[in-house]
Amino acid sequence: MTVQNSATPSGPIAVRPTGHHFGAHAGAAGVAGGTGGTAGSATGAATTGRDGGTRTGTVMALLGVVAFSLTFPATAWGLESFGPWSLVALRSVLAALIAGTFLLAGRVPLPARAHWAGLAVVAGGVVAGFPMLTTLALQTSTTSHAAVVVGLLPLTTASFSALRTGARPSPRFWAAAVAGAAVVLGFTLAQSGGALSTGDAYLFGALVVCAAGYTEGGRLARLMPGWQVIGWALVLCLPLTVAGSVLGLAYEPVHLTAHGVAGLVWAAAGSTFLGLYVWYRGMAEIGAPRASQLQLAQPLLTLVWSVALLGEHLSPAAPAAACAVLVCIAVTQRVK
Repeated sequence: MTVQNSATPSGPIAVRPTGHHFGAHAGAAGVAGGTGGTAGSATGAATTGRDGGTRTGTVMALLGVVAFSLTFPATAWGLESFGPWSLVALRSVLAALIAGTFLLAGRVPLPARAHWAGLAVVAGGVVAGFPMLTTLALQTSTTSHAAVVVGLLPLTTASFSALRTGARPSPRFWAAAVAGAAVVLGFTLAQSGGALSTGDAYLFGALVVCAAGYTEGGRLARLMPGWQVIGWALVLCLPLTVAGSVLGLAYEPVHLTAHGVAGLVWAAAGSTFLGLYVWYRGMAEIGAPRASQLQLAQPLLTLVWSVALLGEHLSPAAPAAACAVLVCIAVTQRVK
């Protein structure tokens, strides 16, 4: 890919204040050039803007984590009514219709040609690859076992981001990230009995493609509004997802239930569109490495939803694991 890089200044974690409204297409580069004023008032204004942007970005990223935490339970519900191929194709079609409606209503012009390669990575990773691979995995794995993927995503996303943007997170950042990932991995494996399932190949494949999609989407969200990033990625996939829906519904049985329909609707509107919108907006504000560490809490939230919505058993070790993960998140958020 030769799309322009959103380079960041040197430091343990390169987090640049954007300070732009996400209703505008550009602004990240211009704002980057205006930070670090020398006068006292300019410094105070820059600090206020940076702190406000960090708070907003953190809230947005957290909302994305909450939305994503419901994805696996929603997918499990959806599989009650649809086959795996039908479910993934239909959720993408519905999400694309929502995104297309907003794009048309806002008369949003087509992205610049330089952005299409990045949008293709987003489409392949988070619109098609991750949903398909995890849905196939959930046919043989429980949601708690599938949460292994989510537990490893922060570390993988930070690694992809460092390679893509040239960022150099500090050793302390990496130590906290690895520790958090290890806690989540150990916890989720313990929940599933510690055995590898036949869906593990799907899960680890989903981990790689999703991390690539998150990283590229976070980079593009510095150049255009986050909802447009995921919106155009969904529209880009629409011809394939429509064809997949027709074929899937023709060859896979459909047994409509309230759970199945609700799972499909949430996976389309909540996880695929709304969740990715706020997630990419958060990453644009606080940077992909830092935002990705907030996702360490996602497997634990998924396990809570699994108990509440699916009736799965939750181990007493959950509170201890939750505390350990929160400590790791706090360390990564304080690294400057």
